[in-house]
Amino acid sequence: MPGPDAAKRVDRSRTRSGDRKPVVARKPGVSTPKKPRPAAKKADRGTPYHHGDLHEALLQAAKRVADREGINGLTLRAVAREAGVSHAAPAHHFGDITGLLSELAAIGFQKFSATLGQAACEAGPDSMAGARARANAYVAFARDNPCMFQLMFRAERLDHNRPMLNEASKAAFAKLAGIVAAQRHEDVALDHLTLAQAADVARIWSQVHGFAMLYLDGRLKHILDATPGVTAEELLAAMLKPPAA
Repeated sequence: MPGPDAAKRVDRSRTRSGDRKPVVARKPGVSTPKKPRPAAKKADRGTPYHHGDLHEALLQAAKRVADREGINGLTLRAVAREAGVSHAAPAHHFGDITGLLSELAAIGFQKFSATLGQAACEAGPDSMAGARARANAYVAFARDNPCMFQLMFRAERLDHNRPMLNEASKAAFAKLAGIVAAQRHEDVALDHLTLAQAADVARIWSQVHGFAMLYLDGRLKHILDATPGVTAEELLAAMLKPPAA
């Protein structure tokens, strides 16, 4: 007869076999349904890639960062945070910070060129009035868009070999050269200048751009305070009068 130890072993064996789940045989050709995967977590910052035009959204974000923190505070990571996208998104669209700044500057030159052209049109057929209007528009653009204006002339941070920037800056420069053409009452072809034309273009550009920079820095206040009743526009117009023969 089996002893008490043998009875215990049988009871334990029955207990273990009773705990096991029955094996269900699969029918041929029928697959077991897969459990659904858990839904992907949403990005922490909402819907980062749901912009209608991510490229344009990044440019607008870059402009806001530059206006708020200055050009030196403009980085790809700062733009990504501002736009609410991943850090890789600006690099995907612009390559590097030079690419982003160059495209932003190109847009600035396009607006700058349009501003000068509109000023000349509004001045009417008088050539000297058109020249003064373009010069005033140059300074007004710098006053209204100080950060963008400074970026446009920060050569060390831009790549002028990029077609968009190269074409936009040349078009704007042609509008500036129109001041010289109006003063000289002749056509000025920027790819083939006479020495006199080149000297006038360099002189006018130096005067207008230097005036704009001094105006932005508040350095003209003393001169204007010393000439009561004279506006910045009137001072610039007096500067631009052709030298007496």
